[in-house]
Amino acid sequence: MNHIKTARMVEEIHARFPLSPEVYKALLKVDRELFVPSGLRHLAFMLDALPMSENQWISSPLTVAKMSEYLEPKGADSVLEIGCGSGYQAVVLSHLFRRVFSIERIERLLLEARGRLKTSQISNVNTKLDDGQKGWAQYAPYDRILFSASIPSIPQAIADQLEEEGILIAPIEEGNAQVIKRFEKYRGQLKETKILERCVFVPIKSGIA
Repeated sequence: MNHIKTARMVEEIHARFPLSPEVYKALLKVDRELFVPSGLRHLAFMLDALPMSENQWISSPLTVAKMSEYLEPKGADSVLEIGCGSGYQAVVLSHLFRRVFSIERIERLLLEARGRLKTSQISNVNTKLDDGQKGWAQYAPYDRILFSASIPSIPQAIADQLEEEGILIAPIEEGNAQVIKRFEKYRGQLKETKILERCVFVPIKSGIA
């Protein structure tokens, strides 16, 4: 692991978006180079999203840091991620939550992510090949839920799997734009509590590929 480049990257993120000690430490523990296609590894520590296989993208480390902060992980035990992708966000979450559950609909990406999890010696991330819009009812409810892909609205199946007073963070499609929104669950109902910022995420798709 390239500790010096990772430390510089995290400090650059912190300068742009102040991090909690928990998220700062979690980012320091993950080698982003491992999650980037070999031909782009010279760009691994830049604060940019990068293309990967299957016309997908590995999120900017700045975006991963923000989403991790928006989840307010302190004191929470479990998190469900919709859209495993490269696995980078899931591994960052593994240092913030005791249990991480991550769903990916593209089999090739999931197999690659599982290989990276093994290389990283991460044992508290559970992965599944499925349509993420169904969630993962077997281990519900979750204290936190994170969408790593944009969606027009939150499916009821996902809302049902969030713990009471839990937090859900998702990039929501509004017209031609996307905004990251924060939701909380009260008395069984999902309530939008905050619009956090504009964003650009790959849109969620149905089924398995």
